[in-house]
Amino acid sequence: MTVAETEELILDTLFERLEQMPVPEGYKAEIVGGNIHMSPQQDAHWDIIRRVVRALEDRFGADVRVLSDVRINFPGPQNGFAPDVAKLADGAKKNPRGRWNHQDVEFIAEVIAQGTGPNDYGPKKTAYAAAEVPVYLIADPYTGRCRVHTQPKDGEYTTELSVPFGREIDLTGTPVDLRLKTEDFARS
Repeated sequence: MTVAETEELILDTLFERLEQMPVPEGYKAEIVGGNIHMSPQQDAHWDIIRRVVRALEDRFGADVRVLSDVRINFPGPQNGFAPDVAKLADGAKKNPRGRWNHQDVEFIAEVIAQGTGPNDYGPKKTAYAAAEVPVYLIADPYTGRCRVHTQPKDGEYTTELSVPFGREIDLTGTPVDLRLKTEDFARS
């Protein structure tokens, strides 16, 4: 058994146990570095997710493969993330275990929820860079700012852009190839 297969079995076991736990309604649960994290979802959180998904559908059509809160395993020890928004490449297919492959992810957006900032800016950013996700967007309704990370190389993003809510984010020249409007992003 390979290390990746062992990690996946460990994650499967953790998620099976997590599914048996009474996760309160309105909470999101993920496994980051082998630790279970549950965070409450705010109205602002969903509003930003909805606007990002809508922008992707406007750009690529209603049949674009966009996921929200769906488990994808990423590089690193026991990283079973459920990104707020993940856009997959055309032709992406599930692996034999019925999960999407991180290699097919072209874009991820995470919206900071109460208490999740350290994960989104830390281990998730590291895992997304290691997975070579071309575009990683962090929207923070508490600060009213987006951070866009691009050009992953050697496990790190080489480019970071900080944009306040209200300004357009230019993602042309990336696999997302759109201008994302943020003037209606909600604040917490």
